[in-house]
Amino acid sequence: MSAALDRGRLTAWSALVAALALLGYASRASGGKPPQNAAYHYSTAVGGVIQYGIILAIVLVIARPEWRRLLALRRPTSYRRALTTALGVLAVVYVISGIVSTFSHPDREQGLTPEHWDPHRATPYAVNFFVFVVVAPVVEELTFRGLGYSLLEPLGRTPAILWVGVAFGLVHGLLEALPILIAFGAGLALIRARTDSVYPGMVVHGLFNAVALIVSVST
Repeated sequence: MSAALDRGRLTAWSALVAALALLGYASRASGGKPPQNAAYHYSTAVGGVIQYGIILAIVLVIARPEWRRLLALRRPTSYRRALTTALGVLAVVYVISGIVSTFSHPDREQGLTPEHWDPHRATPYAVNFFVFVVVAPVVEELTFRGLGYSLLEPLGRTPAILWVGVAFGLVHGLLEALPILIAFGAGLALIRARTDSVYPGMVVHGLFNAVALIVSVST
């Protein structure tokens, strides 16, 4: 173990993750799915910004006064390692996504990606694109690969990567896409572990979301 386990902060972070997961699955169980083509609705972006703002505030409170260290806000130790690990992670995630998609429709479960391009709603799409590609990756990386990984790392690198992946998957409140989300979350944690920085994961996460949104309106 590289450092002492910070039980107080870990308990607070775990409570945040548990609350988000319970809210996500409770909302889905009660039929609270996003509206069809949610990326074309301003309300989706507004709700997302509010939600991520609250999450970020809680994360910063938990991390204070060591927020820079715990959130891994530092230069990557190796850009080459960041690139090669990111390419490997994306390859594995897309393979898993392809396998899961043969048995279910994980791309439709969350309802965020549009089914077609509508030029008359380009502006709300652009606003949501910014939220999904910039705001969401930044906050989620700080929450999971920043604070979460730092607090779990004393348990060992592999357990930290796996637990962060599971936590990331569960907070989305999805079932069909859960294997993909866990793999992606663990992959991003691996990038964090191999670069000692949260920044590469933010870039990969943002690109992943951007591809999903662009492909959805291009087919």
